[in-house]
Amino acid sequence: MTTTSRGRSRAQIAKRLQKSEGSLTAATLNRMERDMPWFRGLSAEDRSWIGLIVQAGVHAFVAWYRDPEPHAPLTAEVFGAAPRTLTGVVSLHQTVEMVRLSIEVVEENVVDAVGEEDAASVHASIVRYAREVAFATAEVYARAAEMRGAWDARLEALVVDSVLRAEADETVRSRASALGWESKGDVVVVLGRAPDTVTTGDSGDRESVTDQVRRTVRQVGMDALCAVQGDRLVVVLGGVDNPDRAGASIVQYFGEGPVVVGPMVPDLVHANVSARAAIAGLQAAPGWPQAPRPVTSDDLLPERTLGGDDSARRQLVADIYRPLLEAGTPSLDTLTVFLDHGGSIEATARALFIHANTVRYRLRRAADLTGLCPTDPRHAYTLRVALTVGRLDVNPPDAITL
Repeated sequence: MTTTSRGRSRAQIAKRLQKSEGSLTAATLNRMERDMPWFRGLSAEDRSWIGLIVQAGVHAFVAWYRDPEPHAPLTAEVFGAAPRTLTGVVSLHQTVEMVRLSIEVVEENVVDAVGEEDAASVHASIVRYAREVAFATAEVYARAAEMRGAWDARLEALVVDSVLRAEADETVRSRASALGWESKGDVVVVLGRAPDTVTTGDSGDRESVTDQVRRTVRQVGMDALCAVQGDRLVVVLGGVDNPDRAGASIVQYFGEGPVVVGPMVPDLVHANVSARAAIAGLQAAPGWPQAPRPVTSDDLLPERTLGGDDSARRQLVADIYRPLLEAGTPSLDTLTVFLDHGGSIEATARALFIHANTVRYRLRRAADLTGLCPTDPRHAYTLRVALTVGRLDVNPPDAITL
């Protein structure tokens, strides 16, 4: 049998401590009520659960003092009775404060409980036991955080999937809010290949990448929802004021290959519009090997149109061909001849029998109408495709009679 330095057995001292369990628990709860404002603000149910924890902690200390050899994990003895949801009510800092106060109360009352002769032995054990409780507390909150993280990851993947499937509604908005989504500004969807470490690694690699994305966008005042779907990384960004800058802020977290930023939409419920354009852009991106990274889905309108994307075709007609058509024949004809003559202003002027400055004026007019500069090779390509599909739209082939 283990004994103290003065010969009294630990069992005898533990027996005296056991008789004081009730008074020690009551004294601890009274101190918490007096010194911890957050404790007074808890519901009666939560205070009762904390009372059980304190009682279990005192009882576990007495049992541990009697036999210091580990016979059961402290997490089970001290925290096992408490519901898991309590970790969401009482923070880790508050729990540490509660444990510290409980130890202080026991130390202050140990002389009354066991007598001055044996108090030193109990004090020494309290120090060691406090260390064990600290580790047990950390384990409880680590497990709770792990469980919340796993649940949040599943919920986040569900929200992103709903956006991609065009199933986003007020329920999805509510779920996003539970994940910390606060954005009331414009939203874009960014798509690209996931890093190889994510597609070939474990879930920890996946969580690491998504956590890095969220930290980065928070630093620039945006919100983010992330998910890895197959070999793709999908990021929904909120609070966006510029799609190019938004995509550039997270492009380093994607794997090799194109990264496409969808158009801005007003909120999360309409994010499927941005997602659909981004998906179409990612499919069409191989048609423009020199595309910047990231590239917006609108910059890929020609490739998307040639790939059979009807929404891109309609956008080219509405945003480029129709304004030119409505502006009158001179702008449209001048632009057409300019493109047909390889972008030569002089050749265009000779073909139309007009001055070169008139050509320049009309080209500037076309640029104002479309937002595209005809002298830029990439813009000229977009204009060429827009003129072609626009004419086909106005004069569909099946309307021509032979």
